[in-house]
Amino acid sequence: MKSLKITDLRVAVITRAPMTCPLIRIDTNQEGLYGLGEVRDGASKTYALMLKSRLLGENPLDVDRLFRKLKQFGHHARQAGGVCAVEMALWDIVGKYYGVPVYQLLGGKFRDKVRVYADTDLDPDPAVTAQRLKERMDQGFTFLKMDFIRGNREKGTLETLYGSPPLPPHLTLRDVSNTQHMFTGMEISDAGIAQCVEYMTEVRRLVGWEIPLAADHFGHIGVNSCIRLGRALEPFQLAWLEDLIPWQYTDLWKRITDAVQLPTCTGEDIYLKEGFIELCRQSAVDIIHPDLATSGGILETKKIGDAAQEFGVPMAMHFAGTPVSCMANVHCAAATENFLVLENHSVDVPWWDDLVEGIGKPIVENGFIKVPDTPGLGITLKDEVAIQHLLDERYFEPTPEWDNESSADRLWS
Repeated sequence: MKSLKITDLRVAVITRAPMTCPLIRIDTNQEGLYGLGEVRDGASKTYALMLKSRLLGENPLDVDRLFRKLKQFGHHARQAGGVCAVEMALWDIVGKYYGVPVYQLLGGKFRDKVRVYADTDLDPDPAVTAQRLKERMDQGFTFLKMDFIRGNREKGTLETLYGSPPLPPHLTLRDVSNTQHMFTGMEISDAGIAQCVEYMTEVRRLVGWEIPLAADHFGHIGVNSCIRLGRALEPFQLAWLEDLIPWQYTDLWKRITDAVQLPTCTGEDIYLKEGFIELCRQSAVDIIHPDLATSGGILETKKIGDAAQEFGVPMAMHFAGTPVSCMANVHCAAATENFLVLENHSVDVPWWDDLVEGIGKPIVENGFIKVPDTPGLGITLKDEVAIQHLLDERYFEPTPEWDNESSADRLWS
């Protein structure tokens, strides 16, 4: 039997899922055997295409070796998207080749279904936000998340639970969103904190206290404001406070975590396990929150969870994409003991489930996703549906222009 080799890497970019999500397909020299992966939402398909020449002719079963070969071409946030997409697709091939689900290749599973939480948009009226949260509960979700801020691009203003704070005179809304929190010069006033408390009092009154409710997007405010706001929110028993400041500032995170009696959470933009291990080693956060399409793919994210468990830290998982990346997350979550809950941003996208076949529908049922037992990721794309939601007309067309991209890639002399 001829040895298995990678013969092609092709892309198809899905839009409004609700994000823009480049899908990849890695083909092999065995007819019908291919793997699906997904570049992280909002990232460029080029991050994957640039890796093609480094994959052609390789054995796709050597997942770890190929990941180590490619990981130098990833970085934090969206720049890791190509490496992670390839890693997902390789596991899909391996599972199909051996006839087993990906979770089995990771050592088996700790759970038969994966808990999911739904993000929920902010409204200035707490009754409207509460109604949206209650609708999620009626759909069966047992874990919720809400935002504290949103940007109004048309008006160029911020809308928050603490009003519409004026932007610094030298900064636009875009400037603020691209400036790390501590450097905007924006702080929250006592009156603003009082507004947040009033808002959350009404939300909890309407939603109840039984369901876990996490919070995200607090605005690019300084560390002291984060601490003051966090302390004020303690009575509302939030499941976590997410991304209060950028993840890179371990010492500042520890200051916040030590000062606030609510769980803190970060990690969706960290590439590879080392950044997570440092946060855990320093007890800087209470919960880590990798996005598998940034953190290094399926195996690296399991390693991240296992490492965090050694420090007593649980792992929630950030996710915003199509069912392809979703199922990669599901297999990883099933195989990682300290997993808590997986995000889903696509609850309100009516055609999201229809993008794939091979698994039960609805994919998210009563707030959980059943872990598939079929080979690989357990899904195939429904071509006729995917084609209806392309960013452009290209659907896994050949990419010969990337066959011979080359450079001297060695990192040492």
